[in-house]
Amino acid sequence: MLRTACCVLVALTSLAHAQLDLATEEIVTGLDAPVFVTHAPGIEDLLFVLEKDGRIRLVNLINNQVLNSSYLDISSITSTVSEQGLLGLAFHPDFEQNGHFYINHTNLAGTSIIARYTADGDPLTALSADASTRTPLLSIPQPFANHNGGWMGFGPDGYLYVASGDGGSGGDPQNNGQRIDTLLGAMLRLDVDDDDFPADPNRNYAVPADNPFVGTTGLDEIWAYGLRNPWRSSFDRLTGDLYIADVGQDAREEVNVQLASSVGGENYGWRCREGTFNFNTSGCPDPATLTEPIHDYTHVGKVCASITGGYVYRGCAIPELDGWYLFGDFCTGQVWALQTDGVTRTNFQNLTGQIGRGGFDLTSFGEDLNGELYLVGYNSGELHRIVPATPVDDNNNGVLDSCETVCTPDLNGDGVLDNGDLGAFVTLFLNADPAADFTGDGILDNGDISAFVTAYLAGC
Repeated sequence: MLRTACCVLVALTSLAHAQLDLATEEIVTGLDAPVFVTHAPGIEDLLFVLEKDGRIRLVNLINNQVLNSSYLDISSITSTVSEQGLLGLAFHPDFEQNGHFYINHTNLAGTSIIARYTADGDPLTALSADASTRTPLLSIPQPFANHNGGWMGFGPDGYLYVASGDGGSGGDPQNNGQRIDTLLGAMLRLDVDDDDFPADPNRNYAVPADNPFVGTTGLDEIWAYGLRNPWRSSFDRLTGDLYIADVGQDAREEVNVQLASSVGGENYGWRCREGTFNFNTSGCPDPATLTEPIHDYTHVGKVCASITGGYVYRGCAIPELDGWYLFGDFCTGQVWALQTDGVTRTNFQNLTGQIGRGGFDLTSFGEDLNGELYLVGYNSGELHRIVPATPVDDNNNGVLDSCETVCTPDLNGDGVLDNGDLGAFVTLFLNADPAADFTGDGILDNGDISAFVTAYLAGC
């Protein structure tokens, strides 16, 4: 189990649900600025890791080794300025038969390009892609170098979903998030098995007939909009619900959930709203038409904050984790888990003391073929798997007590317990922020104050 500078706090009140008990194990190190990890259909023993500069690396899970050669190398045509790079990878549902996969990267002009490649040989055994098979699907010009989004994934309906940022800068100066005449600031939905534009060699896709803006005002590719910089989305492999983590401006980070029954068209609120708070309401629609996040958290008490979306756990190794959505923060290395009915948050736990790592630069979570989850460290170049754990004596006092924890009192992440942490807790508590839920019962009350004070005084 990973050790941190702070010990963590056991709930001082009885919980309505079992306390999650997790750890991580290191899989590989030495990756170069990894930003995403995923698996291919039918391949159990390999993970595909995206490196920002334009390489897809293979990790062998049998011996926990990174293969020397790249599965694909497009570094010569990929820009890495600011937040640009190779940002997204999705395998076709029929990859085992057709060998097709799709990448999302920024080219040397800074334009987001979605392109198809094919495995070089038998898709299940090929250790490289055939670079000559590159076929562009869609390009999205970017007015600025940040907020590229980049995630892609196939939904249960077989269509490719693409998360696009608002085009960058700050405050959405072009109002892209609230426009439906641009592909920016939106979740797109594409049919990659057909082609509505046979005369255009750079547009090789079709638009699903039931996309919400087909036959009306708005670009047909848009499935939902009102996003700022969706950084890692995922489908619950059991329910089909879509989870979208959206990076905030200066105040709030948020998690949105779109139920599998949705017909699309949701407006998630940016730039009118940042999380559950108003941001810039000039010219905005009726607030009742906006879809609120099921969870958001504040920047208060943090040097910076930037949400990293994760997955709903559906693996086999940790039965008590089934149905929990795990997500974290790039800046602080914190990790949380929540449960939701898609409308409201029903359970919440802070897992930072168990599997979070300060300074880890958490760029992504990952999921293997069996549904087990992974953490990706950007600067460290590390890949870790989340595993079950039994209680351990984290503070080495010989007793399993209130300093074996799920929450750290070092709220500002500077490695020192001082007045800054006290002030941060008070602010979080008064703002009803879930990060102040030190008992992990989903309710902010005197128990959380007592729990925080106990951990603080113990010097955990």
